[in-house]
Amino acid sequence: MTPHPLLLRRGFVLGCVSAAVLSLAVGCTSGSAGPGGPSASPSGRATSPKSPSAPESPSAPEERAEERLGRQVQETLGTADLGAHEPRFVEAGLERVGDGSHSAPELTPGNSYKLAVVCAGSGKITLSIALKNPVRRTVACDGVPYRQDLAAPSGKVRIDTAALPGATGMVAWRVDQAEG
Repeated sequence: MTPHPLLLRRGFVLGCVSAAVLSLAVGCTSGSAGPGGPSASPSGRATSPKSPSAPESPSAPEERAEERLGRQVQETLGTADLGAHEPRFVEAGLERVGDGSHSAPELTPGNSYKLAVVCAGSGKITLSIALKNPVRRTVACDGVPYRQDLAAPSGKVRIDTAALPGATGMVAWRVDQAEG
């Protein structure tokens, strides 16, 4: 007996809906507290977690250490649970120290901003901030935030970090509009 065409279409639609729900559930259950925790777009809205890229997959103990350090730097900067209730928030991110971080948030010319960068792990990183008067600092991966006031004369600021030889861990940054 041949199935009725309506039953075939209904089965196809149900299969597609099931696949979509499963895809959504898998995407929503990835660990946002891990090293690829919440990141935010220049618009200030949190985006989906991203996994820092690495040439090889780290071993399980290294992954656990990265997750712990990732949570530590996010908690230090208050980026673990960002939401719309923080109207001054501009951008935040999290990367492996070895991967470096590269950000170019769009800032409103004439406004003042605050940048906070924290590195946790071992060794040191170089922080470069491309402004009218460029800033270049060495920051220890000791979990203590480095803070810098920013004025955006052109609207674009480039913020980069790079690991110094032997440095490991996680680095996070956050940009907020200054009060006032």
